[in-house]
Amino acid sequence: MQIQDNKYSKLTPPSGGRGVLAGIVGGAGYTGGEMLRILINHPDVEIAFVHSTSNAGNYVYAVHTDLFGDTDLKFAAELAFNIDVLFLCVGHGDAKKFLDANNIPDHIRVIDLSQDFRLTQNAKHKTKSFVYGLPELNREAIKQAQNIANPGCFATCLQLGLLPLASKKLLNHEVHITATTGSTGAGQSPSATTHFTWRNDNLSVYKAFEHQHLNEIGQSLNQLQPQFGQAINFIPYRGDYTRGIIASMYIDSDLTEAEALRLYKQYYAEHPFTHVTNHDIDLKQVVNTNKCFIQVKKHGNKLLIISIIDNLLKGASGQAVQNMNLMFGLDEKAGLRLKATGF
Repeated sequence: MQIQDNKYSKLTPPSGGRGVLAGIVGGAGYTGGEMLRILINHPDVEIAFVHSTSNAGNYVYAVHTDLFGDTDLKFAAELAFNIDVLFLCVGHGDAKKFLDANNIPDHIRVIDLSQDFRLTQNAKHKTKSFVYGLPELNREAIKQAQNIANPGCFATCLQLGLLPLASKKLLNHEVHITATTGSTGAGQSPSATTHFTWRNDNLSVYKAFEHQHLNEIGQSLNQLQPQFGQAINFIPYRGDYTRGIIASMYIDSDLTEAEALRLYKQYYAEHPFTHVTNHDIDLKQVVNTNKCFIQVKKHGNKLLIISIIDNLLKGASGQAVQNMNLMFGLDEKAGLRLKATGF
C-alpha cells in the first residue's frame, strides 16, 4: 500500500472555510464503518477517501449496507496527501506496519485506533509522537497534539470509572472489576467465539487478570496518582449481544456516597460525554452514542462504580472523532450528537 504523490501540499486549516479533509484506512471493518457513519454527517468534515484493498472500486454501501442512500463514496486502493487527518481503523500491530510502509507527511494528523502507540514506551514512531487520546484525562494535550493513540474500549470504560478517585489519590486498595462486552469488540473477522451459534444465549470469561488493556489503564492511573501500585483484578466477559460494555468496579473507601458522587460530578463537570448519577443505569442508554454513564453507590465500606459505554463509539470511532474535534478547534460534540437505542 503506497501513498501516491500529487499536486497537493500542506492544506490550509479548517478555518479556511472548507472544513477538515479526512482519510480513512481500514474502512471496511466495524470501526471503519462507524467512522464513516459519523463523518458523513459531521458538519465540519469532508471524507477525501476510504481505503480498502479488498474492496477497492466498490461502493461503500456495498459493504456497509445501512449507508445506501447516504453516500456515493467508493473504496480506494491508493492514498493521497490532500488531507488534514488520517484515521487508522486497523488491527493491532497493523498501524505500525502501515506507518513503516508509508511515509505519511508530518502535516497530516494521524489518529490511530489500534493499540500500537498507546503505551509511553511505544508512543514515538519515526518523526511522529502520539498523545494518549482520552479527553477526560488529556484534553489540553490532545488540543495541541499532532498524532493521537486512541484508547481501547475496555480501557476507556474502566478508566472513566476510576479516574476521579486517582485524581484525589484515593486508589489505595485493590480494585475488583467485572465487565462484559458485546461481540463487535472482537472485530469483524469471524472466529469460534464470535459465531452466532456459540455467542447467542451464552456467556464466557476470557483473559482473566491479564487483559491487554490493563497496561494502559495502569499507565493513566499512575499519571494522576503516581506510584499507584494496587492490584486491578479484572475479569472480562464475552456478552451475547452486539455492542456495549458494562463494567462493575468496587474498592474499599472511606468516602460517603454523597462525597463520592460530588467528587465524580466535579471531575466530569467540563466533559460533555461523561455523566454521573446514583440511579440505576443500563446499556441501552448509551449504545449508539458517544456517552459514558457512571453510577456511584456505597455498600458498607465498598464503593461501587458502574460504567457503561458503546464499545464502537466512545470505545473507538466516536472517541476518535471527539479527539479530532479537539485537535482542530471544533465543537467537541460536533458530529456526535447521537441518539441512544432506548428500546
